[in-house]
Amino acid sequence: MNRLHVDSVNKSFKGKKILQDIYLSCETGKIVGLLGINGAGKSTLLNIIFGTLKGDSQFIRINDKVLQNQMDRKGNMAYLPQYSFIPKGIKIRKLISLFCNKEDTEKLLQLSIIKPFLSERAKNLSGGEKRMIEILLLIYSDSKFILLDEPFSALSPKMTDEIQRHIRRQSEKKGIIISDHHYQEVLDISDDIYLLSDTFLKQIKDLKELQQYNYLPKSI
Repeated sequence: MNRLHVDSVNKSFKGKKILQDIYLSCETGKIVGLLGINGAGKSTLLNIIFGTLKGDSQFIRINDKVLQNQMDRKGNMAYLPQYSFIPKGIKIRKLISLFCNKEDTEKLLQLSIIKPFLSERAKNLSGGEKRMIEILLLIYSDSKFILLDEPFSALSPKMTDEIQRHIRRQSEKKGIIISDHHYQEVLDISDDIYLLSDTFLKQIKDLKELQQYNYLPKSI
């Protein structure tokens, strides 16, 4: 089992506190859900964990290895940003072999949801199709931990169900942190739920707590 430990994360922008004393942990075999309103700092936190943004303070390690730079994360962590990241001109079949080892490449090539796109280039795909392929490339990669920022945006309900199944399957051997405004989809798939609110991260037990913290309306 591998364990990701995130502790003592603080971040301010132009004197405004965004994140305070953040603690979060995830281990292989688990899905951690991260909720919060727009602007709460979820993407900021994911970028700090991934290493593309520096916290004012932070302590992040995988097992006994402290992660101090981007190279420390290579092979250990993959990140799905909110924007599309795959090159526009490369065929999907070629992209799969660039992201995945031989065994997982073969698995992806056989998936019915991806087969229709293998000979296509990303520039010819819809936003939802690109999103689906990007998620699959990351969760089938060799990385021990996967950070997914708004994975369900642009996906149809049917495609969301399909992607959830693949996330669950891959989480048997990976740790996955997932943040999305489609809160029910996050709740359905996650083992642990955290809410980022007023710069602090709180572990959440149920919907009632999400209402107490004003993330959800009291009437649902």
